[in-house]
Amino acid sequence: MNMYITYGTKDYLQQKMPPDSLLLEGDTNAAVIVETNGENPFQEHHSYEIINKRGDLEAAGFVVMNHIPVSEEGRSRFEERFQNRAGLVDQEPGFHAIRILRPLTNDPYIVMTFWESQASFVSWQQSKAYQEAHKDRGTSNGLPQNLFTGPSFVKEYAVERT
Repeated sequence: MNMYITYGTKDYLQQKMPPDSLLLEGDTNAAVIVETNGENPFQEHHSYEIINKRGDLEAAGFVVMNHIPVSEEGRSRFEERFQNRAGLVDQEPGFHAIRILRPLTNDPYIVMTFWESQASFVSWQQSKAYQEAHKDRGTSNGLPQNLFTGPSFVKEYAVERT
């Protein structure tokens, strides 16, 4: 299964939305995502293979996209870490879904989580489960920094119901 993402202004994207897509509204831009086994519906897009998938996108009201640039040599190790993740986030109040996205081009990986609300996401960030899930970050038990080609960055979006 693949996910296709396109970015732009909310007004422009609303005119281009294919069936079964989600419109995401951020502070400075918007995005439309489509999860499908079918063809890419966009002209301008970012293409990903979904390599880890849990939960349902339907009821989510808030989306966090953590973009992680991974070196070519680090891809298998990075993917292995997420295939064997503890899944602690899955049990958090307000959590709806997670998608780990492998880029089909030169884009960064994306760890995308879907939440009931921004407040649910913030509660997760302040939880003991979050601390446990991220305890190895920056340590010898975590992924080596040379697997990454740059810093990660996060984008947050409200799900816009059309």
